[in-house]
Amino acid sequence: MQSIQRTFFTSMVLFFLCFIVNAQAEIDKREIELAMVKALEWQEAHPIFALSPKDWTNGAYYVGATKAHQATKNPIFLAALKTAGYRNQWKPLDRYYHADDIAISYSYLYIDSTRKRLVDLAPTKDFLDNHLYKSNKWKNGTDPNEFKKILWWWCDALFMAPPVITVYAKRTGEKKYLDDMHKYFMETYNLLYDQEENLFARDTRYQWGVNEIDLKEPNGKKIFWARGNGWVLGGLALILSDLPKDYKHYDFYVNLFKEMAARIKSLQQEDGLWRTSLLSPESWDHGEVSASGFYTFALAWGVNNGLLDSKTYTPAVKKAWKSIHACQHINGMVGWVQDIGADPQPATKDSWQNYGTGAFLLAGSELLKMDE
Repeated sequence: MQSIQRTFFTSMVLFFLCFIVNAQAEIDKREIELAMVKALEWQEAHPIFALSPKDWTNGAYYVGATKAHQATKNPIFLAALKTAGYRNQWKPLDRYYHADDIAISYSYLYIDSTRKRLVDLAPTKDFLDNHLYKSNKWKNGTDPNEFKKILWWWCDALFMAPPVITVYAKRTGEKKYLDDMHKYFMETYNLLYDQEENLFARDTRYQWGVNEIDLKEPNGKKIFWARGNGWVLGGLALILSDLPKDYKHYDFYVNLFKEMAARIKSLQQEDGLWRTSLLSPESWDHGEVSASGFYTFALAWGVNNGLLDSKTYTPAVKKAWKSIHACQHINGMVGWVQDIGADPQPATKDSWQNYGTGAFLLAGSELLKMDE
């Protein structure tokens, strides 16, 4: 009898322990949305940009706000998007040759999908037509900088322009834009993607070195910047969200996404975050939130859309979100964000940027869709 009682007691203890572990692993969606709202409120009260309210930093931030509204339908996100659009007169920045300057149009296209005839899309069309179909110094290879010889010569560009082009093609039905997007994407892929590491060099300076001197980490490994690859993997998730499944190059983007996702997951650190230098995490042994946010968004998107195995990737996503959320200050500010740059550099608990908030919102938007 005592043996039966002990067995029953042990079973009940194990049951409750499993219940507690599973409960802790579950996602508190109310808490996530509250964290997202606080992040947006703080960012709106502390505007920052590198060049203009229409620049890439705000572009990335408002991509996050776009996805936050899609996921929550909370009007605070929509209000922020509309306010920014009206302020900018629905215009991108004016460097037609530069992918960064069209990123802001992602949010304009979303607003247009919520209310017809509110948004003036003519400036977006004008930019895309100039960007894709007119000559410029990078397309022509006439820029004096040796590494700027293709249109999208830096990997960050794959977040800035291709998702906008994909959405624009979807909304207008003009599929020619997809073919040109793919042409320029492949130029970047062929130039910067490392087939051995399954990672993108930020640009050719970090692939071939400068003046025949290889740029390497102190441990002798190649330099692969966390946020640079975050731009690419996050951009792929955005592209695939709107790319028609019957598009002739659809499988290329799916396969690249899966390949990169597996590599990125393998580089996640014990605390759930990624380091600024992917192959030299010891260089700055702390997590970085902009890259980690983009990775969390992309991996969660892959699970939610059936491209990544849930059992394999969901624990990594939940672990990452817990650590990202811990980097948010009580006032809503998202810390541990590396400043504007092109290679691995340190961050601090008090370092922030609007694109870091955008990455935070992107991650939260996909976490809200999990376990449904």
